[in-house]
Amino acid sequence: MSGRRAPRGPRAPGRGDVVRNPGAAVVGLNRWLPWAAMGAVIVADRVTGEDYGLMPVFAVGPALAAAAGPRRRVVHVAVVALVLCAATATFNGRIDSIRFSVAVVCVVVLTVAAWFVASARLRAEDELTSVRAVADAVQQVLLGAVPARTSNGALAVSYVSAIESAHIGGDLYEAMPLPAGGLRIIVADVQGKGLPAVRTTSVVLAAFRESAPYVGALDEVGRRIERSLNWRTDGDRFVTAVLAEIADDGSVDILNYGHPAPLVRRSNGLLELAEPGSPGPPLGLGALTDAGPGRRRITLDVGDRVLFHTDGLTEARDPSGTFYPVLERAGEPLSDPDAQRALDRLREDVARFTEGPLDDDSAFLLFQYLPADGPVPPARSGSTRVS
Repeated sequence: MSGRRAPRGPRAPGRGDVVRNPGAAVVGLNRWLPWAAMGAVIVADRVTGEDYGLMPVFAVGPALAAAAGPRRRVVHVAVVALVLCAATATFNGRIDSIRFSVAVVCVVVLTVAAWFVASARLRAEDELTSVRAVADAVQQVLLGAVPARTSNGALAVSYVSAIESAHIGGDLYEAMPLPAGGLRIIVADVQGKGLPAVRTTSVVLAAFRESAPYVGALDEVGRRIERSLNWRTDGDRFVTAVLAEIADDGSVDILNYGHPAPLVRRSNGLLELAEPGSPGPPLGLGALTDAGPGRRRITLDVGDRVLFHTDGLTEARDPSGTFYPVLERAGEPLSDPDAQRALDRLREDVARFTEGPLDDDSAFLLFQYLPADGPVPPARSGSTRVS
């Protein structure tokens, strides 16, 4: 494809992203908990008899109501608690007793406290919503869309942050079509987590996007990223990465900077790791050694796929501590004819293997080699959230 840049596909992280959200189940439980608690008090009062005087315990209802829902829910539960207190006192013949008065005071005092707790919770939720909106904006800027179709193939991506409700972390990806045809790709994992990692991510992506379409040699792209890291992160950050250049004839040059090797799935189903001949240092540590990046050159046939990924895949563990066996398990999900659905299935298989939440960020970029006049893959967004 000459001169013109391939149209970009839909928003990147998407339908391959598997995000566990146990919070939804907790919120659902909290909504029923006040009623269940007051029901339990009624049962306990009937079992223990009137001598124990459990009426003040009805105050647990409005107290628990502060954990979920609007403030008016606290008031609704408090009204029901007072009605239950009165009904219980009447049933036991103690409507004019000091015990009933104490129960009413307990319900009222805890209702006022619960009102203020609910108000503080709602303010915190509003702030969290604003933070998530900012995270969405940062994600749009840093991990934008990649082209769904290039001059030589099709692309699909998937990104998952290990931090619940976070949309971006220390892993990154980008694919830049070249003016004369072909494609350059980066998948990387920056040192650290949190805001420092996001800053380093922005430095790496900016350097790659500025140089990848125009610099003649792939090595020079790596050197420019290295210089940007040294200039803009005070030289205290490093990044493991894979840089790849995929030509229209199917030849692939891979530079490996201390990163997990890409997984190649041939059209006949065979799997292989595109491991470098010798390991290379991460980007940002080049000044400490004379060694250059690890190198590997492969050739793709029509229909072959290359999965570029971060160590969130290779270091995923099951409950016994066994690492995810990429060569044994990844082939079947990646056989799906639809590239994006293949990443969806791979995410699901990793989730089944680990049987628990992610403990590391994870980025996938899947390239499928197709001739220039091959079919255009269906446009699908990349975000699936599993509650």
